[in-house]
Amino acid sequence: MKYNFQRIEPKWQKAWDDAKAFQAVDFDKKPKWYGLVEFPYPSGAGMHVGHIKAYSSIEVISRKRRMQGYNVLFPMGFDSFGLPAENYAIKTNTHPHIITEKNIKHFTEQLKSVGFSIDWSREFATSRPDYYKWTQWIFLKLFEHGLVFRAKTLVNYCPHCKVVLSNEDSQGGKCDICHTDVIQLPKDVWYLRITQYADKLLDGLDTVDYPDSIKQQEVAWIGKSTGAFVNFAVAGTDDKLEIYTTRCDTLFGVSFMVVAPEHPILDKYKDRISNWAEVEKYREECAKKSEFERTQLSKDKTGVRIEGLTAVDPVNEKEIPIFIADYVMMGYGTGAIMAVPAHDQRDYDFAKKFGCEILPVIEGGDIAKEAYTGDGKMINSGFLDGMTNKKDSIAKMLEYLEEKGIGHKGVQYKMKDWAFNRQRYWGEPIPLIHCPKCGTVAVPEEELPLTLPEVENFEPGTDGQSPLAKIPSFVNCTCPKCGGPAKRETDTMPQWAGSSWYFLRFCDPHNDKAFADRKKIDYWMPVDHYNGGMEHVTRHLLYSRFWHHFLYDIGLVNTPEPYAKRTYQGMILGKDGEKMSKSKGNVVDPVDIVREYGADTLRTYVLFMGDYASAAPWSDDTVKGCKRFLDRVAALTDIASAEKEDPELESKLHKTIKKVSEDIEAMKFNTAIAAMMTLLNDFVKAGKITKNDLLTFIKLLSPFAPHICEEIWQFEGMNPDGKTFCTLSAWPEYDEEKTKDDIVEIGVQVNGKVRGTITIAVDCPREEAVAMAKDEENVRKFIEGKKIIKEIYIPGKIVNIVAR
Repeated sequence: MKYNFQRIEPKWQKAWDDAKAFQAVDFDKKPKWYGLVEFPYPSGAGMHVGHIKAYSSIEVISRKRRMQGYNVLFPMGFDSFGLPAENYAIKTNTHPHIITEKNIKHFTEQLKSVGFSIDWSREFATSRPDYYKWTQWIFLKLFEHGLVFRAKTLVNYCPHCKVVLSNEDSQGGKCDICHTDVIQLPKDVWYLRITQYADKLLDGLDTVDYPDSIKQQEVAWIGKSTGAFVNFAVAGTDDKLEIYTTRCDTLFGVSFMVVAPEHPILDKYKDRISNWAEVEKYREECAKKSEFERTQLSKDKTGVRIEGLTAVDPVNEKEIPIFIADYVMMGYGTGAIMAVPAHDQRDYDFAKKFGCEILPVIEGGDIAKEAYTGDGKMINSGFLDGMTNKKDSIAKMLEYLEEKGIGHKGVQYKMKDWAFNRQRYWGEPIPLIHCPKCGTVAVPEEELPLTLPEVENFEPGTDGQSPLAKIPSFVNCTCPKCGGPAKRETDTMPQWAGSSWYFLRFCDPHNDKAFADRKKIDYWMPVDHYNGGMEHVTRHLLYSRFWHHFLYDIGLVNTPEPYAKRTYQGMILGKDGEKMSKSKGNVVDPVDIVREYGADTLRTYVLFMGDYASAAPWSDDTVKGCKRFLDRVAALTDIASAEKEDPELESKLHKTIKKVSEDIEAMKFNTAIAAMMTLLNDFVKAGKITKNDLLTFIKLLSPFAPHICEEIWQFEGMNPDGKTFCTLSAWPEYDEEKTKDDIVEIGVQVNGKVRGTITIAVDCPREEAVAMAKDEENVRKFIEGKKIIKEIYIPGKIVNIVAR
């Protein structure tokens, strides 16, 4: 049979579609399996080869699961709100809805052309009102349970996109979308209290199957630490500055304090501050800096000593100076820190610059040169002197702080509450109303979805206001509580909102009475295997796990964790080994590969190019090699005429079944394909194979290259009705006995060093194995004329001869 991919691939894609071969069945008696991929943002550029690799893992496992008798849910949707569509809308004066739906259509066509076994009956997009109605509904549940609040704060603002960004969306001090440097602006911000779920998000990691690297990213982002809150009195006032420290054992070494430039104590006592003009000028300079600029460890230390205010160290009543410095943030911790320059390098550098005392309280190092950050004996520390165990020193100090009422044990998190509003048009309207009498009121559930109004101008305001604020018909409304005049919230939700619960909607995507029927959730959830990219893993997992934990707490879902297993794929690099980008001209379009070599070749190649979780460069030569492999597979039909099974081939076939089965589960797709390539060579070398050999082989290959396998299946008479698909046939099983070798090659050691090898039967008796080992030509050289002290034989492994 000739492999004519131009003919057979559209043929079988249509056949599968007509037969609804991949539609999941709610409440089927088969065991369920829910495989999920991070649904794509439908960009105008279309799908790239990275998408193909990302989806191919769950695609292969989904096809294998169906063949193993599972009821498989492998759905697809589109994360379709967000800045890129809106920016393009502004540029072209085209509504983002039109752009988005056009892009979705293009993506869908591309995905179908590759032959993914997706249940397209469950497709949705987050920007469609029938979906975002339920995003708004969940938001209102969060609001109802006190997990939504508003606060004025300094925000990360992108002057190019004209939008407020969360810390997660502006890492490194740059906008995720346009890479412009962000600036700080004071603004009223809606927050979700994700910090209230910090411990649940940490504890949940012990119950899921995630790679350690992913778990560690989650742990690091949450940043839980155990320490002490300590109160430093402000001399001559009734006020105290509360600090948090993980090293309360070093309190005797505090030589100054630092407060954030925004700290309210400055304004409260500005009449006592003799250098107020200098303080005010420094505060103005800090307001122009991004959070990233302010917190960089390597930057020059800046600050101003507050003349007229001092603090009192609570453990020795020593009066110490107070500074303001930009590296202390009001949003982190308490907005004030204690400084122990002898044992913290940043404090050390600051103290050197501003002439502060550097008092060692832990013995070790040379503080004339740098801070000592190791452990050692406590010195200059009163009742802690002489203690050498850090844990004991901290415990003793905590006991003292609580006994004296000047501090207490506490926990702090690096993670901040989730900034949840954007000043743009293309996002879910926040369903809240501002009433002068009733305060902030929820839009009634029966009025959801609160849809986006039609607008012609999508430009955000220069003052950081949403375009919705310019539409009186949208802004002005009636308070649902008192019936009086009120104003709608005009900010929209971030793109992360729609992706925080989409996995639940796939359970019941067309329900207009609930976000999903509870019985369907109970049947399908949790997601059995979720694959996605590492670039989004921390943020998306935290946000979606937070929403799911919340829904679990209010009794709307059946499991606290949404994903039982999470994996990730490595990046596909350009042929030059660099990250693919249009500017470098090294982008590979999957459509071009499908057109020239076929979808099966593309699918096989992206999984054969290397370890699935590692980055690998594109290689045209290997693509062509995969095409040649499939050509040779098609040609197997010419030799599938043997009537009797060859025992040696049968053993190799069973070994391959075992390896491919295990490698798919371990996501070692490249070695699974390599094993099938080796078996193909064995088939060709044998000259003839049985029909059963061929059919078993194409079942193994089917999850990777389903079109050609379906064609061979039909060619061999296995699909007489046009609906008895190879892809729905039973997965091959192997006989363990037939995977064992009759003979084995083992090493022969003389005095612990390998000197030769022998080939023996697996069940070779000890005496025979040792005799063959001694007779091996090279081994004889090393034992000749020597006395044999000991002969060791480990069956199937090694012979070791000890000779003197």
